[in-house]
Amino acid sequence: MNDKKQYSKVPSGRLSRLAKLGSLATRVASGMVAEGAKQLATGHRPKVSELILTPTNVKRVADQLADLRGAAMKVGQLLSMDGGELLPPELTELLSRLQANAKPMPISQLNHSLEQQWGSDWQQQFSQFSFYPIAAASIGQVHKATTQDGRQLALKIQYPGINKSIDSDVNNVATLLNISGLIPKQLDVSELLDEAKKQLHAEADYLLEAQYVKQYRQLLATDTRYLLPDIDDDLTTKHILAMTFVGGIDVDKLVHQPQTVRDHIIELAFSLMFREVFEFRLVQTDPNFANYRYDIETKKLVLLDFGATRVYPQYIADGYQQLMTGAVIDDQPRMLAALKQIGFFSQPIEPQAQQALLELCLQACEPLRYQGVYDFGQSDMVGRIRDAGSQLSMKQGYWHTPPADAIFLHRKLGGLYLLAAKLKAQVDINKIFLSYMTE
Repeated sequence: MNDKKQYSKVPSGRLSRLAKLGSLATRVASGMVAEGAKQLATGHRPKVSELILTPTNVKRVADQLADLRGAAMKVGQLLSMDGGELLPPELTELLSRLQANAKPMPISQLNHSLEQQWGSDWQQQFSQFSFYPIAAASIGQVHKATTQDGRQLALKIQYPGINKSIDSDVNNVATLLNISGLIPKQLDVSELLDEAKKQLHAEADYLLEAQYVKQYRQLLATDTRYLLPDIDDDLTTKHILAMTFVGGIDVDKLVHQPQTVRDHIIELAFSLMFREVFEFRLVQTDPNFANYRYDIETKKLVLLDFGATRVYPQYIADGYQQLMTGAVIDDQPRMLAALKQIGFFSQPIEPQAQQALLELCLQACEPLRYQGVYDFGQSDMVGRIRDAGSQLSMKQGYWHTPPADAIFLHRKLGGLYLLAAKLKAQVDINKIFLSYMTE
């Protein structure tokens, strides 16, 4: 585990990060030239998209974004989150692999960060500190430690310079994707990228995340089905989040558990999501499986990460309540009104496109509409939604960028669907949603 090859220094300067992206663009371009020459030699005239999306180029993009971490890696995740509607499926699949595969930073860089936050004598606060992280993701890595008074903590430590590189990273990655043709030219993703910057600045503020953890602990205080860490205020800073260590098993590792266990996990996840949207109007929008664990003994769902928490205004929550109710009772005028309330159709859109979006919503609400136990393991719903969304986005005059609140919520819902499919869960989603149906 301590092999030096496993570590990778996080480039923290703006120029060093830009240089890495520049060299990536050059290598992608040279790969295109080489592949084009090879195909022309065999008598095949390739399309630009074929040249860009070769396995080698796709791997180059993924590896470089993973090496940069921070917003560069995160914007790849954000662009891949909308059910494959924005990007070619090959790139979507590649970017989705970036969810939690960052290499940890070297111990010297880690120690420097800890000294900056806690002072040079920081080790005196702990009887044990594991220098190799238990998780490494896009913005920070997590270490396990024991305090001098015996408390076990999970410490989320932010990569150096990540918070200062967010805006330039997002701009640089967007430029790279535009130049390379990986984003279709007719798509205007500027609003989405602005929203990504805001979201990433919030995620990089660990004091804000600490407040969200406390807020969720309060909101779920009487619901014993969920287990959340507690915040250690003394050790938490803007760039270090100190929490009590919470056990459990990663949810995606539970595929061989009995059906009842897998079903219970998904019941808890959907129950929580409906409460988040309709009661709390506060939604943890990151669908990464690593954010959830399950305690088999106590049958509790463990909630770990609140960096991507988003406050939802009342009118959006009401809009989704109307949209889902309309889908369940097949009231399309109600669904159309709800979509307008949420912020869809703010740009001119053809009537056929409105209808196509309604059909897409009906498909996305299939588990809610289904009377009885929905079998996620046997369903091809996720693939159908992706294909329908992809076709919709490519038709002239059909596409416009969805409102940011919608994209982040769809990201959450899509993540739960993927988890339910992975666990082959069989759950009555309609029954869980019934108490939120409106008149």
